[in-house]
Order: sequence, then structure tokens, then C-alpha cells
Amino acid sequence: MRDGRQRLDKWLWFARFARTRTLAARLVTDGHVRVNGMRTDNAAKGLGLGDVVTVAAPHATMAVRVVDLGDRRGPSEEAKTLYEALSPQQE
Repeated sequence: MRDGRQRLDKWLWFARFARTRTLAARLVTDGHVRVNGMRTDNAAKGLGLGDVVTVAAPHATMAVRVVDLGDRRGPSEEAKTLYEALSPQQE
């Protein structure tokens, strides 16, 4: 992957939108994720800073802007630094 990009499934896992990377990939392949308004089914899609990710999870639909790519899956407070919430219910 190019510098400044990260796989979508990996970022979703790092940002704690899914419990495992496999479940993150399944969210994408099942069509529950949009990147910049376009539905994607490619878990390996490159994600960059400033991209808007919309996740239609079973418990809620969330729209976030990517502000960091992350290096690991850390605690939830660390995961929250990877994105800026755009959905009102997340504030």
C-alpha cells in the first residue's frame, strides 16, 4: 500500500468499528460501508486522510472523517483519535 494509505478493513478494526479484522472485512464485503459516498465491497481499498467513511452497523449508522491511520488496535480512547465524528448521535 502506498504511503499515506491504509487498507479499509484494517482501519475499521483499528478504529474499533469491528471486533476482529475478519468481521471488518465482512462489513465491507456485505456492502455496509461507504467511502466518500460510494459503496465499496473491496476490503483492501486504500483509505487516506480526509476520507469520509460511513458504516451501517447493526446498532447504528455512523459517518466519520479519517484524521489518522493508526499503527495498532489500542484502547477505545486511542481509537477515537483516528476519526472525527460527523454523525450527530456520536457526539
